Amino acid sequence: MSFTGNENHDITLSEASTLTSNFRTGKPANTILGFFYGKQAIQNILNQEDCVGIRIYYAQESNGSPKMVIVGVKANQDDIYNGLIAEFGNPCPNMCGSPNPLNS
Repeated sequence: MSFTGNENHDITLSEASTLTSNFRTGKPANTILGFFYGKQAIQNILNQEDCVGIRIYYAQESNGSPKMVIVGVKANQDDIYNGLIAEFGNPCPNMCGSPNPLNS
């Protein structure tokens, strides 16, 4: 199967809220819930030749802190690992914005 870049990944707020709530259940208060990545970082990855989307890998620093690694993906499902790769997202907490159905 090839990727087209037009795959539908939409879910409702209710579904998203349930999924994020399931993750938060039983976790300590300081657990990282997500990361923010700026529009330009994502756009730069998407603008690479042959890129039809992104893949987000779970990652971890040597001290155990969670991270995400974002890489472009080709239609044949291959990572564009020799191109732009993003990390250093801003963690939530502390950069979560106002409480909402996805983070509280």
